Amino acid sequence: MNRKTVFLLCTALLAACGPRELEPDARYECERCDEWNEPQEPFRVHGNTWYVGTDGLSAILIETDDGLILIDGGLPQSATRIDASIRALGFNPLNIRAILVSHPHYDHAGGVAAMQRMSRANVFSSETGALTLSSGRLGADDPQYVADTDEGSFPPVENVTAIGDGEFVSVGSVNVKANYTPGHTQGSVTWTWESCALNTCLDVVYADSLTAVSAAGFSFGNSGAADRMIESAGKIADLPCDILLSPHPFFFGMYDKLERREEGNPFVNSLACTFYAESALDWLEQRLKSER
Repeated sequence: MNRKTVFLLCTALLAACGPRELEPDARYECERCDEWNEPQEPFRVHGNTWYVGTDGLSAILIETDDGLILIDGGLPQSATRIDASIRALGFNPLNIRAILVSHPHYDHAGGVAAMQRMSRANVFSSETGALTLSSGRLGADDPQYVADTDEGSFPPVENVTAIGDGEFVSVGSVNVKANYTPGHTQGSVTWTWESCALNTCLDVVYADSLTAVSAAGFSFGNSGAADRMIESAGKIADLPCDILLSPHPFFFGMYDKLERREEGNPFVNSLACTFYAESALDWLEQRLKSER
């Protein structure tokens, strides 16, 4: 029996025996939920930084000397997966002290309410993101908002703390910086921190999505979202960046990198944030051409 098969069996057992409060409400189903929520074996990225998300949606665990920090919660259905992955690494999810959110969409914030209920952790987002998290419904200024529908809704989160641009969430000796990067949503945040191992400290960037995706009828050009995204892409490109992570693992090449782990740490790439920003701008340019 290979390592991945053992992990999948352990994940299934842990999820089945996990806290009942992690189970999602049946109404939060979506077309791609099963695909995005396939299990992914957790792994160390570098130093204090671990991947505990699913096959299609990132969740990042940061180990500190006074508890754990979790970034993003995937779908409502992902909470049991994330819980199982954290336990599989030998950590206790009850030691999560802070949950940080990249942007308040159902596929990244959906599991946050359940993880917060279980751990009693504080939840942090941008000022705009905090409003959406608290309501569980997209605001009218969100590119993916559809009027008069519950489309895109997720379990609301209680007691969300709004953190300002450039401010820090600190747990123990680890400080994670909030960098506002609106465009994909008004409340998007890119989170940055330092991760050290074997006397080597690297700058990790959890760059929020920069994809020009929207509901029908939304215009990135006319709404100002394009200008915000261009500015945010420049901000991400200029960040100190040794390791790039993002809400969707395929955007930082996770699958290919995992196949090259024996060659060293394939996640280390000082140009990754620049490439990420350039790719986003190419995508945006195509979107604006289609709008014209």
